Amino acid sequence: MNKEHPFAQYIRMLGKGKSGSRSLTMDEAKQAMSMILKDEVEPMQLGAFLMLMRLKEETPEELAGFVMAARDSLSLPEGMPTVQVDWSSYAGKRRQLPWFVLSALLLSSHDISVFMHATSADDGRIYTPQVLQSMGIASCRNLTEAATRIQTQHFAFMALEHLSPSLQYLMTLRPILGLRSPVNTLVRMINPMHAPLAIQGIFHPGYRDLHQLAALDLKQPHLVVLKGEGGESERDPDSACLVKSVHDGQLSEEEWPAMFANRHVKDECMDTSRLTALWKGEIEDEYALAAVTGTAAIVLKAMGKADNRKSAQTLAMDMWRQRPAMWPGVH
Repeated sequence: MNKEHPFAQYIRMLGKGKSGSRSLTMDEAKQAMSMILKDEVEPMQLGAFLMLMRLKEETPEELAGFVMAARDSLSLPEGMPTVQVDWSSYAGKRRQLPWFVLSALLLSSHDISVFMHATSADDGRIYTPQVLQSMGIASCRNLTEAATRIQTQHFAFMALEHLSPSLQYLMTLRPILGLRSPVNTLVRMINPMHAPLAIQGIFHPGYRDLHQLAALDLKQPHLVVLKGEGGESERDPDSACLVKSVHDGQLSEEEWPAMFANRHVKDECMDTSRLTALWKGEIEDEYALAAVTGTAAIVLKAMGKADNRKSAQTLAMDMWRQRPAMWPGVH
């Protein structure tokens, strides 16, 4: 009789029928994801595990365990600089340009250190890695290089393929499996440089609570999660924005009102050169400016740099007016 594969137990826990199956504990989830990231599972086991997890939907404890395993798989250099904001970008844009990129660069140009990580796909959306590269900001190849950029420029970016090739591979399985998996949520929460504040955008509103509760299990000091435009960490100025937060172990939520009475039309051109043009003052775009400063305002309030929404927006607008000629690292 063949000996049972060590990973089979986790599939059995999830798939043993209505009466026999159960969710994983945080430690079991950590162990399972650790085996996956170490390539210690068979391909059929991986597919079964991801789809069973997708069918039942991950719990906050499972998600926290997955994140712990992912963090353990990374090699952080010694003497890591302080990163104030972790900014994940995994949805891609297809209706409006990724104006949140300028929000992050605006903060970093005023000495707020931001680490951004993202992925890309060939599905017709505009993804952050290609946008940043076109703006003269290449992906750091490793965390040591990212640490140097944080120290010198207050902004560093890593494509997931450089941050974690194993997680990037898992992300590429979506077209094969036909469904998203817990990995799509996991990557948003990895926060590899342990920033005290993480901003995360989701598309499906129900995931806000999952992010909040998993952040509690991970003892994340500060978190803001919002249903962003296109699923990215970007405030849609045309709609009211519910921001759910974690601050020092306490859950809270706050609705930021729409910034315009009428909705703007879809951007049919999606010309990414407009990001640079807006920064340089070569074009005017009320929607874009509201998205940039409105998103920055949410971060500033979460950091405690403003007491309320109005003062946070005022501060973001002041920072925009005082922005340098170009963003950090580009002259």
